[in-house]
Amino acid sequence: MPGFHGLFIPGPTNLPFDVRQAMDVPLEDHRAPDFPTFTLPLFRDLKQIFKTEKGQVFLFPASGTGGWEAAITNTLSPGDRVLIAVFGQFSHLWADLCQRHGLVVDKLDVEWGEGFPLDKCAERLAADKEHKIKAVLVCHNETATGVTSDVAGVRKALDAASHPALLMVDGVSSIASIDFRMDEWGVDLAVAGSQKGFMLPAGLAIVGASPKALAAGKTAKCPRCFFDFADMIRTNKDGYFPYTPATTLLRGLRASVDSLLAEGLDNVVARHHRLAEAVRRGVTAWGLTLCAKEPKWYSDTVSAIVVPKNFNGDDVIKVAYHRYRLSLGAGLSKVAGRVFRIGHLGHINEIMVLQALAGCEMAMRDVGVPVEAGSGVAAAEEYIRSTAPKLKLGKVA
Repeated sequence: MPGFHGLFIPGPTNLPFDVRQAMDVPLEDHRAPDFPTFTLPLFRDLKQIFKTEKGQVFLFPASGTGGWEAAITNTLSPGDRVLIAVFGQFSHLWADLCQRHGLVVDKLDVEWGEGFPLDKCAERLAADKEHKIKAVLVCHNETATGVTSDVAGVRKALDAASHPALLMVDGVSSIASIDFRMDEWGVDLAVAGSQKGFMLPAGLAIVGASPKALAAGKTAKCPRCFFDFADMIRTNKDGYFPYTPATTLLRGLRASVDSLLAEGLDNVVARHHRLAEAVRRGVTAWGLTLCAKEPKWYSDTVSAIVVPKNFNGDDVIKVAYHRYRLSLGAGLSKVAGRVFRIGHLGHINEIMVLQALAGCEMAMRDVGVPVEAGSGVAAAEEYIRSTAPKLKLGKVA
C-alpha cells in the first residue's frame, strides 16, 4: 500500500530523512586517527542539549534502561538508600532495577495520573537527619500515563533540607523535547534515549553526569564494567571509546543534534507544547479525558487518553493499526486496556498531529466509542490555525 505508516507511539519516533541519510554510510574504523575530529565536537554539542557546561555526557550502546543502570552503578553501593516516586510503569521499572542491584528503595506510591509528590519528598528529606538517602530518582516524563513532573521543584526540596543526596532524572521521553536544564536544576545524573526526542532508532543511552556524580564514582561499590564511567572518561577525552561504539547511530546523532540546535532548543520546546495542546483540544472535543489528573501534569510528548467504561483501549489500537495503518501506544500495567496513547514528539508537525487525531476518531467510532466524526480534528485545527504565524498575502489585481 502506498504512503507512510502513521507512527504515533511515544518511541521509537519518526525518523527524519536527513538523519536516515546520515546513517546510510559505509561502516568505518572507530580507531582511525581522524575519528576524534567527529566525536569530540559531538560530545561538546550534546552538552548543549542537556544544558550543562559543568557535566559530561556519555554515549552507551544501550537503551534508556542501560542509562538507568549506568547512573546508579557508577554512583551508589549495595545497601545505599534511594528515594523514588512510583506513578507509572517506567518509574516502577527503575525502582525494580535499583532493588536488583541491592539498593534499599524507599517508594513514594502515587496514584497513576499524578506526578512526583514534592510535599512528600520534602517531608522524607527533612526527616532524614542522618542523610541515609543517597539519591532521589525522578521520572521527568512518565510515558505510561502522559505525566510530566517538576524536576526543579525536587531540587528546591533537596536544597531546603540541605540534603546532599544525588538528583537522578529519567529524561528518556523529555530531553530534546520538553524543557530540561541540567545545571540550573542541579541534576546530577540525566538519562536520555536515542529513540525519542533525538529522532533515532533505539540503541543509544545518552547519560549526563555532573561533577558531583563523577566524584561519587570514586567510592561507589556497585559492580560495573560495560557501563563504567571511568573507562569512558579515559578514552572519551581523546575521542575514542573503550569498546566498539555504534558508529552508524553516532552519525545519525550528529545529524539530529545539528537539527535540534538549528531549530533552537526553545523553539523545539515551544513546538512540542503547541502540538501537544492541539492534541489535548481534540481529546476535550471528543468528550474524553487524559490519564493525567491535572493540567500541571500534562505531558508535551505523549497523551494517554482514557476510553469510556465498557470499552477497551486495546481494541482502538488494533483497529487503528489494521484498518488505518496507524500505530498508537498501548496502556501499560495498571492502565492496560483503560487508555490508548498518542506520541507527539520528535520529528512531527501540525499535519501529522491532525493525521493521528483523524485516525483515532475513525478507530474509536469503529469500536463504538461515541465520538462525533471530525470533532477532535476540528478543535485541533482551530487551535493550530489560531496559533500559526501570520502571513502577509498579496492582493489579486
